[in-house]
Parts: sequence; C-alpha cells; structure tokens
Amino acid sequence: MNVLVVGRGGREHAICKKLSESPQVQKVFCAPGNAGIAQDAEIVEIDEMNFTALSEFALSENIGLTIIGPENPLSAGIVDHFQEKGLKVYGPNKAAAELEGSKSFAKMMMGKYNIPTARYASFDHYEEAKAYIEEQGAPIVLKADGLAAGKGVTVAMTIEEALTALEEMMVAKKFGEASSKLVIEQYLEGEEFSLMAFVNGEHVYPMEAAQDHKRAFDNDEGPNTGGMGAYSPIPHISADVIEQSVQEILLPIAKGMAAEGRPFTGIIFAGLMLTKEGPKTIEFNARFGDPETQVVLPRLESDLIQVFLDVLAGKDPELKWKDDAVLGVVLASDGYPESYEKGHPIKGLEKVDSAAVLHAGTFKDEAGTICANGGRVLLVTGIAPSIQEARQEAYKKMNNIQTDHFFYRKDIGSRAIAESVK
Repeated sequence: MNVLVVGRGGREHAICKKLSESPQVQKVFCAPGNAGIAQDAEIVEIDEMNFTALSEFALSENIGLTIIGPENPLSAGIVDHFQEKGLKVYGPNKAAAELEGSKSFAKMMMGKYNIPTARYASFDHYEEAKAYIEEQGAPIVLKADGLAAGKGVTVAMTIEEALTALEEMMVAKKFGEASSKLVIEQYLEGEEFSLMAFVNGEHVYPMEAAQDHKRAFDNDEGPNTGGMGAYSPIPHISADVIEQSVQEILLPIAKGMAAEGRPFTGIIFAGLMLTKEGPKTIEFNARFGDPETQVVLPRLESDLIQVFLDVLAGKDPELKWKDDAVLGVVLASDGYPESYEKGHPIKGLEKVDSAAVLHAGTFKDEAGTICANGGRVLLVTGIAPSIQEARQEAYKKMNNIQTDHFFYRKDIGSRAIAESVK
C-alpha cells in the first residue's frame, strides 16, 4: 500500500524510515517533510495544517494509511477530517487529543482517575498565580496550558526565576494563547523517563522505554528544550517499574478517556518521573515523542505498518524488540531554544552514514547543500549491544560535523553509564 506521514521533523523521519523497511509498503509519502526525509520518502509540499489539500492528496494517490506526527494538526482535528472523507488514519481525534492540547484537562483526568502526578493548581489570572507561587515557594514548575512546541515549561529553582517565567508567559505572552492559562505544579525529584504505547480504546500496547535529555547544556544545565538527545533501553529503570507505570498510569488514562466519551486511538506518550513513592506522571502527549521515537523505533523488529493496522482493527499487535541499545545526539542551532538563525550549511554531514542521521529541521539550498531550518537540526544515532558502545558510536559520527553556528550536548547517556558502573 501507499502510506502518508504528516509532519516535518525528526520523529517523522524515524517513522518514514521504519515504514520504508516494510514489505507491505509500496511508497512512503511525507508532507511537508524535510531535506533528510527526502532520502526515505517522497516529499509532498503540503503544510501539515492544510487538511483539505492533505485529504485530497490521500484520495488521489490511493493512500492506504495516513500517520499523523505532530500535535498541532491532531489538536486541530485532522483525524476527524480524514475520517469524514473515509480515509484510514492513525492518531487520536480532536476530543482525545485534548489530553495533550490542554495541561489542565490532563491534570483533571489524572485526579479523577487516580493517576499518580504532582500536586497542582490552574490559573488564568496573573495576580492569583503570583500569589500561589509566593505561597508555595521554590523549586516549582510552570507550564503553559496549551501547545508550545515542547518549550512551554519552566522548572524554576528560585522564586525570582518562577516570577520572571510567570511574567514572560502571562503578561508578555511568550507562548501566545498557549500561556494565557497556566498549570503550576509541585517539583518532582527523581529519574525522568518516557514511555510510549500504541492505544485503541482501553487496549494499551507499550513500547520500550527511553530517557530524554531536556536541558540545553551538559550536566542538565540551561533552559528546557524539546530534547537534546535520548537513548533506549534504560538499564537503571527496572522492568517492574515499567510494568507499574503501565498498570497505574497508561491503562487508567486509556480507560478514563473511554469513560469520558473520548476514546483514544493512536500513541499515548507518558513523560514520567520515578520518585521515592514510585512513578508519577509529568505529562501526557497524544503522539510519538521527539526525540524518543528516533531511538525507540530503530529497536522495533516487527513490521510497523502491521502494528498500526492491527491496532486500528482491534487486534493485539506483535511487538518484538531488538536487544541492541540506540543512543541519539541532537545537533541544535546556536541560541536554541530561544532565538536562532536559519540557513547555515551543515558541514561534514557527507562523512556520516546517512542511515544514522534523522533530520529535524533541514532544507536543501539551490546548490544542493543541506542547511539548517530549525532549532533542532538533526539527530545522529549509534546502535550497539550496550549504551556505552552506542554512545561512542554516536559521538564518533557527530564529531565529523562542524559546529560553527551549532552545538550539541557531550553527555547524552552518561547517567545510564554511571549507573551501570555502580
């Protein structure tokens, strides 16, 4: 069959690459894609928010299945639109996608269905939020209620930092309408990890866990980003903790969504914290995580298109995973996650095996040179029997790329390696 992937980032590149391996797939299309995705799929120059043009393309090209990558089209109802046109699509409808589209809705669901999470309060008035922060003290976490491309979170270690972030979000409207309402919550201490699952109604099929590195700079310093690197598996998170997370977090949220008349079909991503009291939920996303997908999907032995089709048909999918570890390091534009320049050429990329590179924000200039077109530009992977070897492989490849106008963290996976030595 022909398949269409909607999106333009590293997550979509990983999905396209995995789908292109399937004997069941005749052709992979990606809209709007990027320069790197063009190596694994045919690029369709249609914006991910142009639902009419996308559905018309799917009908004209006899697309058997469309997979929606990013959160914005999901929250805006792209799945509902495709279903109305009689097209098969993988992802949650608009009502279910509110699990990611509104932090306060997600928190309400966690409270109602006894899903472990941090204490919180929601605010749409600056003065009330300010008073709450001053009363609670620091450290404290501020989250824009709406979608902010993974950047609408501030983990404030001091009151001053919290109040500055509050002013930026609610007064200066740093994230536009997304931060007109805020969720302010208790700071959780522990080991952060990500767990994604294929979901259809009350049926949940977990993937392998991954650990993301959110802060911009080494030693977890600097502002929160969309993710500077990731790896899977996580040697220091036990299978029992993963199973507890499935039973106490993923299954209850799927059942809760169904009970609310918003049954979820698609990918539920749980951002989790392993605290002294056990795993707690930081956030839910309604789609594959980025950069976690780039290190989890290469470990999938099963045919991804068959997994999607089985889940949609209400069948239990076969999920087989490789024992190998995958570690990915993000190359980002100088200045990310704040302001950064686009258009700089990425030098040295020709020295890196293209199979190991997943493009997030790239384009080709008139001379055919691959240039930066985003904050997170690409991710370089290493695949090996252990995290340590995968890390060595990833950095060996990344060292070929010149860092004029770019930067990357040098310590991705260091926690896992330190824990394995203990």
